[in-house]
Amino acid sequence: MPASPEALSRRAIAMLKAVREGRAELRRSCEPDLRVDGLSCCDQNTAHHLARAGLIRAVGTPAPGQWASAELTDAGHRALTGLPAAA
Repeated sequence: MPASPEALSRRAIAMLKAVREGRAELRRSCEPDLRVDGLSCCDQNTAHHLARAGLIRAVGTPAPGQWASAELTDAGHRALTGLPAAA
């Protein structure tokens, strides 16, 4: 998944913003699952793409299967830079 703002879907942008706001968690696995506000994300494929693209990661080193707070990487912060306010 490209990291440029123009290439991100609205859903991916919303997920990145939730992570930036401290509202998201990732479960450590080969394909990390994302939940926002305690609810499982409806589009895990996009969550997997964001993690594989290096835009989001778990804080610390959770044990396999455990949930941890999610954070934006430097690339994730850059991906949100320059987005219009209404995006």
